This record gives sequence, structure tokens and C-alpha cells, in this order.
Amino acid sequence: MDIKEIISKSDYILTFGSFLARDNIEIQEAIIEAIAKNNAQFIYMHPIDNIDLKVYYTQFIKYEVGSEEGVASLLLETFVKESNEKIESFIEDLDIGYISAESSAGEEEFEEAALKGNSKNAKTLIVGRDVFTHERAENIIKILSIINRYSDFNVISLEPQYNEIIEKTLDDELEEIQELDSYNGTIIYRVYGEEDDSTLVGSESFARVAKVTDGDEIFINNKLDKFKRVFKIDKNLMGTVALCNMKSDDTSSLSEGYRYKQVKIEKVDA
Repeated sequence: MDIKEIISKSDYILTFGSFLARDNIEIQEAIIEAIAKNNAQFIYMHPIDNIDLKVYYTQFIKYEVGSEEGVASLLLETFVKESNEKIESFIEDLDIGYISAESSAGEEEFEEAALKGNSKNAKTLIVGRDVFTHERAENIIKILSIINRYSDFNVISLEPQYNEIIEKTLDDELEEIQELDSYNGTIIYRVYGEEDDSTLVGSESFARVAKVTDGDEIFINNKLDKFKRVFKIDKNLMGTVALCNMKSDDTSSLSEGYRYKQVKIEKVDA
């Protein structure tokens, strides 16, 4: 499967669970190329807005950190209209009002997204690393496999090892959507790339919540460890989730599990 080739032929692209600016620049460029070549509609879904894509996406659906299972079920309810009795019963039983409220992703936003795709023929749903590190990843993958099978989306994962799993998963025994987690306070999001891994990069809003300023030496405290970093303000970032730069071979507790971590921030000299 050549992901970039699939994207280049798409005229409707929806991304879910990937902060593209730091996850995969090549995929981001392929999306931009599809917009130019095919007049593709591009819908970006993530808790963190992507300043690099603002001029390209036609809709941004912001959802709450931790709500990926709920968001996947909203995609299922929106785009799967004909399936089988078990799946249709599952969709009918979804508490869409609760899921929409807790995920902060409105039903009307998904309706708008569906309308944008009415005249499109080559639809691609791109799924990123956030989803596969979620504690409910197994059930989310089942939902994605159903979307792949029963909608006109071609579902592709930016984590190659999951594409065959999504393609071949045939288990329609979906589990009930769990109560969606609430992430409050200071939240970090691990990213990988060329940036210095001694920094934590956040918005001015994050700085106010964490009570830190640009250039402060800080400790990131999670339940297991304490990590020393330098806090940097990025005025292009919005919201209260900070980017925690990581090396690809990092094996600390920050690199384990879900990409978002609820942490405490304290100044080194406090």
C-alpha cells in the first residue's frame, strides 16, 4: 500500500489522531498536493490546531484529549449507513448526545463534514498514532475496520503495522463505548522529530495555566518520574496542550502508552 499515492488520488481527506506538522511532513505535503490537484476537501480532526494547515483545511473538528473512542463512534454513526444487523443495532444504541458533549465534537460538525463529501468519489480517512496508543485502541480499531468495510472511505493508518489489521478485522462484536476520560490541568503531548528533546513547547495559554514563563527551567512530574526541561513559548500554538519533544529511542515513562499525559509542572528554582 502506497499511502502517498492513495492520498494523491483523493478528493476528500479526513485526518484523525495525528498532529501532522510533527508526525509526518510527507503526508502533510501529499494532502496539500491533493488539494491543489483534485480540489480535495480536507477535514482536520485533533485536539491541537495545526497552524501550518489553516490555509488548507476546509474544516477543523477539535475534540477533547482522551475522547478518541467516542470520536471514532461519531465517525461510525455519520458515515456508515448500511451494514449488518449487529452493527446497525450498535449504532442505534449509541448515546450520541453524551458522546458529542463529552468529546466537545458537535453532531452538527460531523453533519457538516458529511455534506462536504456528498459530491466526492475518492475518500480517505487517515488515522494517526494517537489512536493506536489509546487504552481503548482495540475497540477503536474494530470501529475503523467497519468504517473501512461499510463506508466509501479508504481507511489508512500512518502506523503501517495497523493497516493489515484494519483491513482484515472481521469481528463485529463491538464493545460499548466507555465513559470518556477527562483530562484537566496541564497536559503534554509527546512528539518526535528534529527538535531539541530538552524542551517543552507550549502556548501562552499553557504558560499561564502552568505558571511558567519562556526560558524557565522546569520539572515535568508524572506519577512515576520527574523530567527536567526548558519551557519555550510558541506563539503559533493554541490551547493548553504542550508539545514534549522526545527522541525516537526514548524508553522513559513519558514514552509509554497514550501520547497525552496529565502532568504537574514546577519551576526548578521554585
